[in-house]
Amino acid sequence: MSKVVYEGWMVRYGRRKIGRSFIHMRYFVLETRVLAYYKRKPQDNMVPIKTLLVDGNCRVEDRGLKMHHGHTVYVLCVYNKKEKYHRITMAAFNIQEALIWKEKIEQVIDQQQDLMMANGNKVYASFQYKPGMDNGRNASSSDHESQCSPEEEEENHHTLLRRTTIGPPESVLDWTQEVNSGLSNQNNSDQVFSRKHWRLVRCQNGLRIFEELLEVDYLPRSCSRAMQAVGVVEATCESIFELIMSMDGTRFEWDCSFQYGSLVQEVDGHTAILYHRLQLDWFPMFVWPRDLCYVRYWRRNDDGSYVVLFRSREHPNCGPQPGFVRAHIESGGFNISPLKPRNGRPRTQVQHLMQIDLKGWGVGYFPSFQQHCLLQMLNSVAGLREWFCQTDESHMVPRMPMMVNMTLDSVSSKKKQKIQENSVQPSPLVDQMHSASRHSVMLDEDSDEDEDYQIPELEQEAYSVKLENGIKQADEEPSDQIDLSGFSGSLRRDDRDKSRDCWRISDGSNFRVRSKHFIYDKTKIPAGKHLMELVAVDWYKDVKRMDHVARRKGCAVQVASEKGLFSLAINLQVPGSTHYSMVFYFVTKQLVPGSLLQRFADGDDEFRNSRFKLIPSVPKGSWIVRQSVGSTPCLLGKAVDCTYIRGPKYLEIDVDIGSSTVANGVLGLVCGVITTLVVDMAFLVQGNTFDELPERLIGAVRVSHVELSSAVVPVLESGPSAE
Repeated sequence: MSKVVYEGWMVRYGRRKIGRSFIHMRYFVLETRVLAYYKRKPQDNMVPIKTLLVDGNCRVEDRGLKMHHGHTVYVLCVYNKKEKYHRITMAAFNIQEALIWKEKIEQVIDQQQDLMMANGNKVYASFQYKPGMDNGRNASSSDHESQCSPEEEEENHHTLLRRTTIGPPESVLDWTQEVNSGLSNQNNSDQVFSRKHWRLVRCQNGLRIFEELLEVDYLPRSCSRAMQAVGVVEATCESIFELIMSMDGTRFEWDCSFQYGSLVQEVDGHTAILYHRLQLDWFPMFVWPRDLCYVRYWRRNDDGSYVVLFRSREHPNCGPQPGFVRAHIESGGFNISPLKPRNGRPRTQVQHLMQIDLKGWGVGYFPSFQQHCLLQMLNSVAGLREWFCQTDESHMVPRMPMMVNMTLDSVSSKKKQKIQENSVQPSPLVDQMHSASRHSVMLDEDSDEDEDYQIPELEQEAYSVKLENGIKQADEEPSDQIDLSGFSGSLRRDDRDKSRDCWRISDGSNFRVRSKHFIYDKTKIPAGKHLMELVAVDWYKDVKRMDHVARRKGCAVQVASEKGLFSLAINLQVPGSTHYSMVFYFVTKQLVPGSLLQRFADGDDEFRNSRFKLIPSVPKGSWIVRQSVGSTPCLLGKAVDCTYIRGPKYLEIDVDIGSSTVANGVLGLVCGVITTLVVDMAFLVQGNTFDELPERLIGAVRVSHVELSSAVVPVLESGPSAE
C-alpha cells in the first residue's frame, strides 16, 4: 500500500483553451509512487481528479512567478519526460510552501530512480550527478543539466533556454558573481576573474556602504560609480525576497525612494519589465522627478540564496512620461544570502547594488545630487532591517502586489486623446488604480475545468500576447451596467483628491480581506471589485435618533425600488445633543440565490450580527485619531447595537454607535476634528467557511472633511413602501 509522503492545499494553475489562465484551490496528495489532487480532502475511496505516476523519469520544473488577475503564485510543473503532455501544474501563494513541495517531490523521484538503478534498469544509465551541484543534498532530478541525455538536451534546447533559472538574460549583468568574490570569503572555482576593487566609504544606519574603484571609459560621465550597501536582516531569505519583489503599499514602509511601481510586461516566471517612479527629496521645486523602465530577473540558488537583478530597457508600452526624466540603470539589484541563525532567529545578509545615471542637465553640475539620491536608494536595506524588527514574522503575510499593466493605458490612449483635450486630465496613477480594481476577480473554486491546454513553448509568448490584448479590450467594455440616474443624496459626490465635505467610492485594493485559503494559513488579499454599487450618501441631523430612513420620501432606496433594484441602506447613527446619521445606499440588480450576501439579507438577526463587518481607515488625520480608529476589521453586530429592517426590495441596517462606551469615546474624539479627517469605510459579510471565501466587499466609501453644519434635517413625510 502506498504511503502518504506529503499532503495539503495548493493552487491548481493552468490555461484554458481560449488562452486565459485559471487557478483553483485543490487538495494535493503525494504518495511514494503517485501525485494526485482532489477538490476536497479525500475520504474513504474518493477518486482523484487527476493523477501522475512518479518515477525516475519525472521532473519538477520551476516556472517562477505567474500573475492571475493580480494574484501572484509560485508555479511548479511536475511532468514525465517520456510523456511530454502528461503533467500537473501546481502553485502556492508563498514561496516557502512551493519549495517544500518541490523538495518532497524531488525526494520521491530520487528514491524511485535509486530503486530502478539498483534493479539494473538501463534507462537511468545516462543520468549522472555533478559534484559541483551537491549542496547538502544529492543533485535533484529536476536539474536539467545533470539529468537530460545529450539527445534530450538537443530536443528540448529551445524549451530549456526559456525556462532555465541558471542565469539571467544576456542584457542583464550578473554583478553578484564579481561582487561576492571581492566581499566574501567563499572561493568560487568557476570564477574566471575578480574585480576586488571595492572600498568602504562610510557606515550609516548599520550598513556598510562600498564604492567601486574601477574606472570605466564606456559609460557617460553622468553615470555614477557602482555603489552597494551591505547589511544583516533578521528574517528568512524567502520573506525578504517576497518583500523586495512587492510594489504595493507595504513598500512605502521600508523603501524611502519608492513612489509608484507597475508591471509593463511579464516575460516569463523569472523575468519581467517594470515601471518605477522614484521619490527623491533633492530640491523638488527645481529638480524634476525621475522614473525608470527596467528588466527585472530573479533566481534562487542551490544554497538557498536569492538574486534579483535590474537593468534599464526601453519598451514600446512604457515611453517617456510627462513631467518625469527617464533615468538609466546600468546595473543593480539585490543579493539575499542566508547566515547562521543567532539566538534562534534567522539571519540574512542583504546586498543592494546600484549603478545609475539620473540624467538631466543638472547631474553634471551637481555631482552631490547623484550621490545623495543613490545613498537614499541604498538605505532601503536599513529600511528592510527595521521593518522586520517591528513585524511579527510568524503572522506576517508577505504577498506580491497586484501590479497594473501599463499597456491598458497605452492601448486606449489614442482613443481617449481627443476626449481629454478639452477636459481636466486625471492622474495616471488614479487611472491605473481603477483598472486594477476592474481586473480583480474572485477565484473560481467549483469549476470542473482542470486540464491544461498545452501551447507549444516557442509559440506561447506570441499567442498569449495576442489573446491578452483581445481579452483586455473585452474586459474593459462595460457590461450590465446599473442606471445611476435619479439617485441623489444630501452629501455631494466629488472624485477629486483635494475636495472637501463630500464622498467618493474608495478603491477595493485599499482593503485586505480573507483569501480563499484563509482558514488554512490566515492570509489576506486586496479586496478588489465591490458586490454592490454605492449610489448616494445622506448626511442628516435631528433632535432625536433617526431610524428606518428607507421609508422617507424620495430617498435612494425608493428610487432603486422603482427601477427594480435591490438596495442596502447602512445608517450610522451618531448620538449627542444633536443626533447625526450618515446613510450609505448600495444597490444591485438582484441577489444571487444561495450567495453569502443573499443569506445575510434573508437570515435572522443572530446570523447577521455574527457576520456584518466594517473595515475602517483614516488615510488623513491626526496621529491620535488614526491610532484610536485603527484599521482592524470589526464585527459591528457584536460591538454595537444593530437593528435590521427587511423590506420587499431592501435591507436597512441601523447602527447605534452610541450603544458602545468605547465607540462613544472614540466618536467624541473624532467629531471634534471631523472637518480635518478623510475616512475610508468598507462593509462586507464575513466569510467563515471555504465555500464562502474569498471575502467580497459589499462596497467601500471615502468621506472627506465633512462639515457638521452641512447636515440637513430629513423630510418627515414618509413615502410609499419600497416594493
